[in-house]
Amino acid sequence: MTATWPAPLRLAPHTVRLGIGAGGLLVTGLWALSARPDDVAALLPGTLFASAARLTGLLAAYGVVVMLVLMTRIPAVEHGVGADRLARWHAWAGRYVLTLCGAHAVLALLAYATEHDVSLVAAGREFARHPALLAAAAGLVLLLTAGVVSARRMRARMRHETWRAVHLLMYVAAGAAFWHQLAGPDVAGHWAAAWAWSMLHTSVAVLLVWYRLVVPVRQALRHALRVVAVVPEGLEAVSVTMRGKDLAALRAEPGQFLRWRFLTRRLWRTSLPFSLSAPVRGDEVRITVKALGDHTRRMRRLRPGVRVWATGPFGALTAHRRTRRRVLLLAGGVGITPLRALFETLPGKGREITLLYRADEAEDLVLRDELEAIAAERGAGLFYLLGSPDDPYNPLAPEVLRGLVPDLAQRDVYLCGPPGMTEAARSALGRAGVPASRIHSEEFAF
Repeated sequence: MTATWPAPLRLAPHTVRLGIGAGGLLVTGLWALSARPDDVAALLPGTLFASAARLTGLLAAYGVVVMLVLMTRIPAVEHGVGADRLARWHAWAGRYVLTLCGAHAVLALLAYATEHDVSLVAAGREFARHPALLAAAAGLVLLLTAGVVSARRMRARMRHETWRAVHLLMYVAAGAAFWHQLAGPDVAGHWAAAWAWSMLHTSVAVLLVWYRLVVPVRQALRHALRVVAVVPEGLEAVSVTMRGKDLAALRAEPGQFLRWRFLTRRLWRTSLPFSLSAPVRGDEVRITVKALGDHTRRMRRLRPGVRVWATGPFGALTAHRRTRRRVLLLAGGVGITPLRALFETLPGKGREITLLYRADEAEDLVLRDELEAIAAERGAGLFYLLGSPDDPYNPLAPEVLRGLVPDLAQRDVYLCGPPGMTEAARSALGRAGVPASRIHSEEFAF
């Protein structure tokens, strides 16, 4: 008897944004409740600096909590919002947190210097005598370090393992900041606020340990995945098929990805995000990988029997985003992998499901035989958009897309490919009359 699983819970992006905003309002309310009416009425510079320092400090601390929650990998959030959007929100939150931390430090120094009529240097020396303030300063330095290495140019120059190790400093920074917050006037002087603040941080810590440590280990032990076949797919890609136990419990949907850790000498340190290139079938699961870097090139040398740890599934590029009966799947390069799985499984008759595949040359098409077999079996539409970026002919021009798919403006569009291609495609789709709300995508390089 096959086990049936309930539909996964998904939190929509606007729901998550509302929750984050509501939390910010509660933190602002905590600051307002801790303000002393006499101080507010006085409107003295030192009082105003101190009040603003407390507000920016509380919001910065809340921002750190939001950053951690966004990267906790809670399934309902991952499946509803999408991993790429969560990564962008995390990056934006980081910028706000660093700005608020800087403002908090400057305002606190100004408040002390104004109230005690001393220089900013003297105020800094006085702050250095307090361990909680030193911890906060250390936390700020660690956050700055994590922010610098996460900049696009810096990240492109370093190995993923190095970036990840430095980025983990954020957890240390959060711990240092929490110590400072418990000593602050907005929390330390109110037992209810101290309890709520401590419970908030404890809950986030539990979620992190559960979803980033316990769940991956439990999944690895439960499913016991091993490589069973590595099949070349053209000049630069390979399909890796793995076999395991109880894979239905993964509840992996076409269009989603997992984070794979191949237990070989060169690959075990890195968790690699790859989409499913076919639906899960029985005890087998498959990914298709193009050689784009050191790790992906090493995938060619995998041998049957290699153990695999898989965590997930993640991503929101699934059938639940569909709002129209007719669907266009638009893929570029190795972005075909999640769309190939959707091409096989999305309900529809004939050309209600159409796939356009963009590549420079016919030799670059991955999984071509499978795509043509699916199209023939389903009667679905399949077109290849070939041409070098240097050619004057633009296969992604709006008139080309409308010529191939006349009812394009009435369709949902699933889009996946390299960032440059998806940006050009999104622009062309908009000019062809497709509303942005019906273009569903996940960036392939987050």
